[in-house]
Amino acid sequence: MSDAQVSRQRLVNIVGGSAGNLVEWFDWYVYAAFALYFAPSFFPEGDQTAQLLSTAAVFAVGFFMRPIGAWIMGIYADHKGRKAGLSLSVSLMCLGSLAIAVAPTYETAGLLSPAILVVARMVQGISLGGEYGSSATYLSEIADRERRGFWSSFLYVTIIGGQLSALALLLVLQAMLGEEAMQAWGWRIGFAVGAVLAVVVFVIRRRLSETQSYENVAKAPTRRRSTLLNLMRHHPREVLLVIAITAGGTAAFYTYTIYLQKFLVNTSGFDRATASWIMTVALALMLLLQPLAGRLSDRLGRRPMMIFFGICGTLFTYPIFTFLAATDSRLVAFALVMAALVMITGYTSINAIVKAELFPADIRALGVALPYALANTIFGGTAEYIALWFKGIGHESWFYIYISLLSAAYLVAVLRMRETKLTSQILED
Repeated sequence: MSDAQVSRQRLVNIVGGSAGNLVEWFDWYVYAAFALYFAPSFFPEGDQTAQLLSTAAVFAVGFFMRPIGAWIMGIYADHKGRKAGLSLSVSLMCLGSLAIAVAPTYETAGLLSPAILVVARMVQGISLGGEYGSSATYLSEIADRERRGFWSSFLYVTIIGGQLSALALLLVLQAMLGEEAMQAWGWRIGFAVGAVLAVVVFVIRRRLSETQSYENVAKAPTRRRSTLLNLMRHHPREVLLVIAITAGGTAAFYTYTIYLQKFLVNTSGFDRATASWIMTVALALMLLLQPLAGRLSDRLGRRPMMIFFGICGTLFTYPIFTFLAATDSRLVAFALVMAALVMITGYTSINAIVKAELFPADIRALGVALPYALANTIFGGTAEYIALWFKGIGHESWFYIYISLLSAAYLVAVLRMRETKLTSQILED
């Protein structure tokens, strides 16, 4: 093929891979976006904080399945190809969304109702555990050398886009149906939409091109097996580095993007619609920042971007939450939320390419997925639960300190790492 045809095919693959990732994360985030409405259907006992605490616990359960999904599906993507891994992950996500959409309420089925919710989130957790490794690896490998930071930034464009789409659907349904209908049955629409879109994505992903990195590994006369033992034996330093940078980055990301919506309602005192609007507009702007920051990393390197978040997350998380808790101004609240999202962009825009550049192709999907999923489970999936728990015992500000300390640990890890742009293990252009 000519250079123009290669560039055009590369763009088609990136757009196709990104669109699929967006739907995966839409399905995942519908749970968080609609939690304020479906929580009473599955957990009718207690006040709003108690109900949200129960749904946050189930959210964390989904995260606990992600390392299992990362382990199994990371190996699958290394052995069978990135396309195969992407197709399998979206199939599982579809099943989970469909199960929640048709699940009976506690009033109808008793304990069976929350049990179905838990199992469905476990399936989605397995799906997402494999999705991150496969999609991060695919986007990083399919991009050209000079713009890998730019193109890989679309991983978090689609992650944020998935959350934004979930919030946008929530706003539309709030306007069309009203609070009573939303709480009674309207929340089911979000999960049903996610299941339908996942079917569409499955078709799209089957038509993507395989990456050259995987094809070179597949054609090699001798091939190292992608296993947990080989990963830990040959790449222990890289595994620990991914865990370290993910711990602070993912805890802050879920705090700033997921928990803040509930914080605006449950602590700041805004109504649910206002909180949804603030987060929707802020996330839309954050989405636009990702490619800009990714492209900047192609010019300046990955470490400067990551150091930016480490410093800001350490110094400014506590004051942002403190002022946000005290304000009743929508404009001030939006400005504070936006400040937090600008800070975390230093991590989100390039964390996929940084992790992919650390590992050789024959074990890359597993190397990216598993340590990320472990740290994400421990620190990302529990962030909202820990925040609500601190609030429940009357020490909400302790959570601000917790996120600040994780950001500081992240900064130490970044300062000790090499510049992956210069030492990249992605050899193909």
